[in-house]
Amino acid sequence: MMMIPRKNSFDLWDDFFKDPFFDSHESKVMRTDIKENDNNYDIIIDLPGYEKEDIKVAIEDGYLTVNATIDNSKDESTSKFVRRERYFGECSRSFYVGDSIKEDDIKASFKNGILNIEIPKVEEEDTKEEKKYINID
Repeated sequence: MMMIPRKNSFDLWDDFFKDPFFDSHESKVMRTDIKENDNNYDIIIDLPGYEKEDIKVAIEDGYLTVNATIDNSKDESTSKFVRRERYFGECSRSFYVGDSIKEDDIKASFKNGILNIEIPKVEEEDTKEEKKYINID
């Protein structure tokens, strides 16, 4: 008589969530909250496992971009992973902040795996010209 290992009911769900649709998107997203205060906006981004040196914040063409890289080659152990869920690699996120915001206006801090970015509220100059009509004879 041959014994066949029996799968428990949770294996079906484990296999279902191994699908690339679920696996590839969720692990790379920077979880972000944006709060509006009287004079500024606070962007709060969870970056667990990252060091301050791994994170770059830049502003270009009115977009604030946060780029974070984590290197898996730092793990020098000879152990073999049975399951690996933590993300290694590069991820980024961009936010439109307007053309009037400059890098000196933005304050950023990183503590306990949380990046806080403070962006002041600035009145956008209304550069739109008023619509001018042409008389029809």
